[in-house]
Amino acid sequence: MAAAPAAAGSGVGRGRRAAATVAAWGGWGGRPRPGNILLQLRQGQLTGRGLVRAVQFTETFLTERDKQSKWSGIPQLLLKLYATSHLHSDFIECQNILKEISPLLSMEAMAFVTEERKLTQETTYPNTYIFDLFGGVDLLVEILMRPTISIRGQKLKISDEMSKDCLSILYNTCVCTEGVTKRLAEKNDFVIFLFTLMTSKKTFLQTATLIEDILGVKKEMIRLDEVPNLSSLVSNFDQQQLANFCRILAVTISEMDTGNDDKHTLLAKNAQQKKSLSLGPSAAEINQAALLSIPGFVERLCKLATRKVSESTGTASFLQELEEWYTWLDNALVLDALMRVANEESEHNQASIVLPPPGASEENGLPHTSPRTQLPQSMKIMHEIMYKLEVLYVLCVLLMGRQRNQVHRMIAEFKLIPGLNNLFDKLIWRKHSASALVLHGHNQNCDCSPDITLKIQFLRLLQSFSDHHENKYLLLNNQELNELSAISLKANIPEVEAVLNTDRSLVCDGKRGLLTRLLQVMKKEPAESSFRFWQARAVESFLRGTTSYADQMFLLKRGLLELPSCLHPVLSHPQHILYCIVDSECKSRDVLQSYFDLLGELMKFNVDAFKRFNKYINTDAKFQVFLKQINSSLVDSNMLVRCVTLSLDRFENQVDMKVAEVLSECRLLAYISQVPTQMSFLFRLINIIHVQTLTQITVQLTLFRASHPSFLKWG
Repeated sequence: MAAAPAAAGSGVGRGRRAAATVAAWGGWGGRPRPGNILLQLRQGQLTGRGLVRAVQFTETFLTERDKQSKWSGIPQLLLKLYATSHLHSDFIECQNILKEISPLLSMEAMAFVTEERKLTQETTYPNTYIFDLFGGVDLLVEILMRPTISIRGQKLKISDEMSKDCLSILYNTCVCTEGVTKRLAEKNDFVIFLFTLMTSKKTFLQTATLIEDILGVKKEMIRLDEVPNLSSLVSNFDQQQLANFCRILAVTISEMDTGNDDKHTLLAKNAQQKKSLSLGPSAAEINQAALLSIPGFVERLCKLATRKVSESTGTASFLQELEEWYTWLDNALVLDALMRVANEESEHNQASIVLPPPGASEENGLPHTSPRTQLPQSMKIMHEIMYKLEVLYVLCVLLMGRQRNQVHRMIAEFKLIPGLNNLFDKLIWRKHSASALVLHGHNQNCDCSPDITLKIQFLRLLQSFSDHHENKYLLLNNQELNELSAISLKANIPEVEAVLNTDRSLVCDGKRGLLTRLLQVMKKEPAESSFRFWQARAVESFLRGTTSYADQMFLLKRGLLELPSCLHPVLSHPQHILYCIVDSECKSRDVLQSYFDLLGELMKFNVDAFKRFNKYINTDAKFQVFLKQINSSLVDSNMLVRCVTLSLDRFENQVDMKVAEVLSECRLLAYISQVPTQMSFLFRLINIIHVQTLTQITVQLTLFRASHPSFLKWG
């Protein structure tokens, strides 16, 4: 009987719709079977056949079924939306229907992003689920993309307000219903089209947030050069929009993670390099090049990264963005922000924010605000931190890309480093206060909090900036550069050419350069701090490359290896390298490796460093603790062992009283010079290396074994 309606119908489409309705009802004259319709709709979504949309049902049927299943009238609304969103519609009624649907979904999204959500139970969100199941997501995609269709040479237009409603509903559905974001990510033409919606300030925030979520699950990276008028789009962004856009760029310029645990092995890297050679540049590399070709792009990023809090967006604009966040539910940070403001107002009777009801605005489109309204400083700072996080990440990725030298030149020219130096104390490494804002559901000590994330991103940027590049001397000020020259002169060695070539107009200003500021906070960092790893990596990158005696002495004089005795009464717990390795008996392998690597670079071929080491490690007990740390994991300590071994070889071939004194007194050199010790290291290093798990670290171990004459002689 299922075929009868198709034969009797006036068209194939009508016949199919009737047959689908009959199937849903379980046969002619039957009653709805619980769950049967939803099951068939889900199967239709997966296969693309059968029941896929509300329009395949009659309104009478949907209304009757809604009474039993409590679908909140969503299928009927979708049926009306389909009828009022055809090509020749004026979309007025369509927009009214969207405004009926939106609150039905937004309440579920509110529950999802706040602590009211019951994390201990698997929660379903029936409204968003029903909306998607009856074809609502696909219908909104079609409505949004209507402007891409031309009728008689004219393109259709829909209002920004209607686009905003569509985007809001789509995002809420993505948040609450599994699989929706992935399905949208598969629609490549739709993803590219979304970028064009960012030309309007009214729809920018909603569009950017939806794109970010979609790109986060997209299997293949999009190419920015396929975005229409990309250069014009980005150039017309204001600074606030550009900062938000960096959240999208963070996904598009970073190489995609394959999820393979063996991706860091040299076998995997070799295979990837061969693949890259045959396929050409990756999508991430193409996207980086596309961005760098946009006039003024890097300059604007540098201005954003170095902008002071007082120079940030005015109160009215920031209030508008907060209101949009609150309505949009994009970022639960706004909930904490508003709560914090309320607390500050009640406790201190100072600054306050008055947000109007949704929709209330003045003629200029900005929220009503009191003339006396002032934002609390804590909120201004958090606002700026959230922006700088994204900007610094993008700059960091560009610094590690194929166009590294070009980016280095631009960053130097636009004075990124001096700008960050000026922000160091007041923003980047500011002291925590009781009123400091944190992300929703987190605390100030959480690694996910904006304050901590900003510090880590800042340290990663310094590491990328300094690593094997002569621009690293921009981290110093003029007086510190003069100090480097004086160190070389005193040691009777040639000045480092890169120091002589440094453009003094681009270096840090003030009493201390950025590197010195970093050393100061590094020595004060608690032993359990999560920053230790990144701090050590950033400082080590300054020393990488050709060994520079002047660079090493510059750091040694600032107490990096061990604190000068004159300062011990002032700092009861000096957090220098040797203290952290020996006295605190650090257990973190990551931190230990970073400190061993830094110690190796600091001591390599430097007689003064070995003297300072021996002065601090002045008892057998301390030395045994140090050896225990080295031997606990050769993978972590291999660089230090290699540097000490190479230094020993050089010292043994020098005729100098100072060197001879160090050779006779230094416990570490004496230990490494023993043949049994060398043989033990040789045996253990050979057994560490396996071809299938070979990484850059284990290659260094191999080079260590092959680089020292003693090992060659005894091996």
